[in-house]
Amino acid sequence: MNANPAVIRILAVDDHPLMLEGLAAVIGTEPSMQLVAEASTGEEAILQYRKYRPDVTLMDLELPAMSGEEAIRIIHDEHPGAIILVLTTFKGDAQALRALQAGARGYLLKSSVRRDLIDTIHALHEGKKVIPREIAAEIADHAIDERLTSREITVLKYVANGHSNKTVGDLLCISEATVKVHVKNILGKLQAASRTQAVQIAQRRGII
Repeated sequence: MNANPAVIRILAVDDHPLMLEGLAAVIGTEPSMQLVAEASTGEEAILQYRKYRPDVTLMDLELPAMSGEEAIRIIHDEHPGAIILVLTTFKGDAQALRALQAGARGYLLKSSVRRDLIDTIHALHEGKKVIPREIAAEIADHAIDERLTSREITVLKYVANGHSNKTVGDLLCISEATVKVHVKNILGKLQAASRTQAVQIAQRRGII
């Protein structure tokens, strides 16, 4: 329960201590905000949310064990009114879209924290959604693209690790010919000319 409704209570989640210190420093300059709790894992974020019921949660996506995306989904399922702002170094449209679908209401690149964090938190607290222009544009650019299936994403992850079609087939208990079909579909959907380019595109967009 917020004893002072005028103060926006914030939970910060990141597995890098320096990032948490930076967030605390930025928030500390704003009289209308208070950092009430911190967490360094997805599991801890969920527990801290349940304990403090913050007005706004700042969530890193790249967390050990449970991902930030999964933590967002669990928090949102338990508390549909939760206001969660994703903080990340990645610009990928696929990653951003997954986080928003999980329940995040805003997305902010870590490189913009010092400049935009305070205004973004105020906007979210006022009921707005905040997505950086470049990320929104990339989401729009790929909105009608045919998405990779879960099996194709699994195959692509193995390819990214340098495995041959035969090895991928053995790992997934499918034939090498079936793997070749998956790879062909992946190249087509990502408009890639090679396996290497497909991996690069998928990593840039946050698909893998």
